[in-house]
Amino acid sequence: MESFTARLHKHSEHVKSVGSYCTTEETTKQALILPLLDILGFSPFDPTRVKAEYGADFPGAKISERVDYALFCHGVPVMFIEAKARGENLSNHSPQLSRYFNATPEVTIGAVTNGREWRFFTDLVNKNVMDTTPFLTVDFEDMDVDLLPRLNRFRHDEFKPEALRTLAEETVYLNAFTKVISQSLREPDAEFVKYVAGRADVQRQFNARFLEGIAPIVKQAVERAVSNMVVSGLSARETPALTPPAPDSELQEQREDSGEARTDVIDPANPRIVTTYAERRLFEIVQEILGDAAEIAAKDTESYYSVLYQNKVNRWLLRFHSDKRQPCVSVCVPLTDERKHEIARAGLQLGTGDTILLGQPEHLARISGIVFDALAYCQDDANFKRSSHS
Repeated sequence: MESFTARLHKHSEHVKSVGSYCTTEETTKQALILPLLDILGFSPFDPTRVKAEYGADFPGAKISERVDYALFCHGVPVMFIEAKARGENLSNHSPQLSRYFNATPEVTIGAVTNGREWRFFTDLVNKNVMDTTPFLTVDFEDMDVDLLPRLNRFRHDEFKPEALRTLAEETVYLNAFTKVISQSLREPDAEFVKYVAGRADVQRQFNARFLEGIAPIVKQAVERAVSNMVVSGLSARETPALTPPAPDSELQEQREDSGEARTDVIDPANPRIVTTYAERRLFEIVQEILGDAAEIAAKDTESYYSVLYQNKVNRWLLRFHSDKRQPCVSVCVPLTDERKHEIARAGLQLGTGDTILLGQPEHLARISGIVFDALAYCQDDANFKRSSHS
């Protein structure tokens, strides 16, 4: 992941330095588009992975119409790319890309690019019908570092159609929810004001005049609450203990109501090995992140709880220490500056010995990129040729 991210940063600098010279579509392809495909593992020199000017018997397509690039995984087309010249506006993407996409159920992603900006589409609204709105837009002249882990999902070796559809759906929801919440916080409407007043148990009749009168107060309260959350987050010195959760925890109440078992499981062969609910829950989170095909297994010991690749003790992705005052997890990959940035952005803190403090197992989902990095490390046989110790 670290090497991949470094190559993306280098590509971004390349786009900014030579982009102005790419005045034609062909120059844009050669100088800006093909280099990114190579970074993603789709070598333009490998016809089993990249086919240019790809054409087939697509319904509604003219004989002369061909998609600029078709990307293949295991002999199946998975992504179509329509290329434009560097200076072209992508707002009106080519309708022929939609026709190709709609006629090819195996294809998960359609992309339109001018080398500087990439717009990725899928079929969230109607199955096998390309959406009119992109779920992800990447501008290499104004790179958003938060998008880099998402681009990792487009790599040839990581390309999983359903996982990308899930990523697309989550991205759309995240953007929509963020927009609604931001608008509500900046300019609270009557419904939001009524919601706040109701939750605050204000004993008044919520007529239009009253709601209009308290709207400025609600807005002031929102500003104060956000400010307090920022200050509290920056000055917090300790992450809440993992088990047991606070008695009034809503999450705990929900799980107790659903009848989830929270009892410890004692190993009959060694009573000193006790698998807690938190440890079992952590493994469930890892499974949710990596999917069923990840070949992971759990192993508990007297000292820590491990998640293993292919049940091999020397190929551990992470080790969870739930018996400490502050439960924490260690991962098999080094905590580089980039990964520390991901941890900080997730609102988590570092513990001693390069461990990551977890307030609760669900917090692991906030750093899913690091979990994927750990899996990739364990899957690479080259990392274990000279070492057999765990």
